[in-house]
Amino acid sequence: MAHAAPIDLRSDTVTRPTAAMRAAMLAAPVGDDVFGDDPTVNALQARIAEMLGFEAALFVPTGTQSNLCALLAHCQRGDEYIVGQMQHCYRWEGGGAAVLGSIQPQPLEHQADGTLALADIEAAIKPDDAHFARSRLLALENTLGGRLLPFDYVQRATALAQSRGLSRHLDGARLFNAATAQAQATGGDVRSEARRIAQCFDSVSVCFSKGLGAPVGSALCGSRDFIARAHRVRKMAGGGMRQAGMLAAAALHALDHHVDRLADDHALARRLAQGLDGIEGLTVQAPHTNIVFVDLTGAAQERAAALLPSLEAQGILATGLYRLRFVTHLDVDAAGVDRAVAAIRAFFKA
Repeated sequence: MAHAAPIDLRSDTVTRPTAAMRAAMLAAPVGDDVFGDDPTVNALQARIAEMLGFEAALFVPTGTQSNLCALLAHCQRGDEYIVGQMQHCYRWEGGGAAVLGSIQPQPLEHQADGTLALADIEAAIKPDDAHFARSRLLALENTLGGRLLPFDYVQRATALAQSRGLSRHLDGARLFNAATAQAQATGGDVRSEARRIAQCFDSVSVCFSKGLGAPVGSALCGSRDFIARAHRVRKMAGGGMRQAGMLAAAALHALDHHVDRLADDHALARRLAQGLDGIEGLTVQAPHTNIVFVDLTGAAQERAAALLPSLEAQGILATGLYRLRFVTHLDVDAAGVDRAVAAIRAFFKA
């Protein structure tokens, strides 16, 4: 008897290249990117920079390296960046800016909607005094835990930073998910909304290997001078690649074919959330994009340790314990979501 295909809801990083993407990778013209002569890498860098309204871009292997290059290009030893406690470039990137760049993070608590209070940002900016690290940068993340930062907030926060002489960096690992949600709210175009968000910042990191479905890679966008500094950091961090055009081709294919379909992932996340709503002991957060969080309380919490092993035995993968995290992506369909919902409902009825 054939087993049902696995349903991997752990992250949108688990996507496999589609057949069309693999064909594009195989056909990609390549060169030596360290010499700057890989035509596909150069095309990708020009394409994403133009899409988001920047002078230049740098293709890097990972979003973590992209953020590291950005932080070290914006800041020097003894400088400080202001960041949220739950932002990826502070909490989940190994302390790279501090370890490798001697850059001090100034983490702030998030508000309930994921924003950093403008008053807290203002208060965190240090005076020009030898006792303090030099405040140089405000870093935001959009989406944050799948939540869209309100655009009027992004405008006000980045304007505040600019008025106080701080540079502004966006960890836009899921920028196109944010733009998809924003476009749905405004009636605008996804690419136009991505550009509107990006233009509030001096630099933006974009990941191709999450919802966009490429196997590897991120891009860092900014001015030519900024990208030149970031390129030096990439080299120091071991990120020079040679015939990287095969990877860049996957990212180009994603930009051509996988941006508009992000709305499908968001619809599936809503389907999942609605399917889980009403189960006793489960509090489901309405998703903004493709990530669903579910908090377990009471009797449901007492059974939490057994839930994920039970799901895995049925070919359904997720993460968490008392807070579950489900992420939809191009390798998940409506039937898979319904199967996951049915399995979770059955578990809590048993």
